[in-house]
Amino acid sequence: MAEKEERGSSATSLKDQGNEFFKSGKYLKAAALYTQAIKKDPSNPTLYSNRAAAFLQLDKLSKALDDAETTIKLKPEWEKGYFRKGSILEAMKRYDDALAAFQIALQYNPKSQEVSKKIKNINQLVRDSKRAQEVENMRSNVDMAKHLDSLKPELSRKYGSEESWKNMFLFLVETMETAVKTWHETSSVDARVYFLLDKDKTDTDKYAPIVNIDKAFESPDTHSNCFSYLRQYAEESLSGAACLVVRKSSIGYPQIWKGQGLRKWKNAQNDGFFVQFESPSLRKLWFIPSSNEKGRTFCRDPEVLDIGVHEVLPRLFKEKLPNS
Repeated sequence: MAEKEERGSSATSLKDQGNEFFKSGKYLKAAALYTQAIKKDPSNPTLYSNRAAAFLQLDKLSKALDDAETTIKLKPEWEKGYFRKGSILEAMKRYDDALAAFQIALQYNPKSQEVSKKIKNINQLVRDSKRAQEVENMRSNVDMAKHLDSLKPELSRKYGSEESWKNMFLFLVETMETAVKTWHETSSVDARVYFLLDKDKTDTDKYAPIVNIDKAFESPDTHSNCFSYLRQYAEESLSGAACLVVRKSSIGYPQIWKGQGLRKWKNAQNDGFFVQFESPSLRKLWFIPSSNEKGRTFCRDPEVLDIGVHEVLPRLFKEKLPNS
C-alpha cells in the first residue's frame, strides 16, 4: 500500500511538472513528463487527458486521439475525455465526429460554457466547410454550354446549316470556359479577341485565332484604332465569328456600363469581365460577375446585357440582313 501511495505521489509530482511545462508552451517536455507519470500510475485518466492535450498541441493527432479514448475508457462519465476527443477530431477536420463527442461532454456537464462554445464553433465550421465545397464545385464544374443552351434556337434560325451554328456555339462555349478558368486561377483575364477562322480558307500563317488588345480601352483614339484594325482583321482572315473577352476594370474608355439614364446597373460596383460575341447575323453580350468566398475567387453565372446599351466594341462584321 505504501509503495502504491509513493508511486501515486511520484506520478502527481511528474504531472505537476508537466503542467508547468504545458503552461509555458513546452509541450514536448510536458508530454514526456506525463508519459513518465503514466508509467507510475497507468490507471489515472487525468494523465492521459493531459498528455492528449500536449499531443494535440504537437500535432500528433493519432497519439492524442488514443489518449483521449483511454481517458474515456478509464472514466466514462467525465466530460473532459469527450472534450479532448472532440478537440482532436476537430483538428482532424472530422467535424461530425467532433460534434458528437462534444455533445456527449455536454450531457455530463450541461453548464460547461467551454463545451457549448465548441459546439457552436463546430456547427459554424460545418457550415463553412459545406459552403467552401460548394464554391470549389462552382470553380471546377464550369459548364457554359448549360448557361448558353437558350442561344441554340437563335443560332439555328440565323444559320440554317447545323454544322455552321454548332461550330459557332462550340467556339463561344470554349472561349467563355477558358476565360472563366483563367479567372479562377489568376483573378483576371487578358483583353483579347478570339476569331473563328475558316479552317479551309484562312491563311493561318498570317492570321492567328487570338488578338491581344490590352491598350484598346485607354482612350478614344486607342479604342477607335483598335476597332478599325479588328474589323479589317475579321474581314481579311475570313473569320466566321469573333468573341471579345475583357475585364471590366481594364476599361477606361468607353464607360460601357453607363448610359442607362436613371436605371442603375446592379453590377456597377462588382468586379468581373465582359464577353461580346459577334457574327454577321448575331451579336450578344454577357457580363460574368466575380465573387470571393472562403478565400476562393469564382465566377457567377453570366448575365445577358442589352448590347445596344452596353456595347464594348462596335460591329466588326458587315451585318448580314435576313434577305441578303
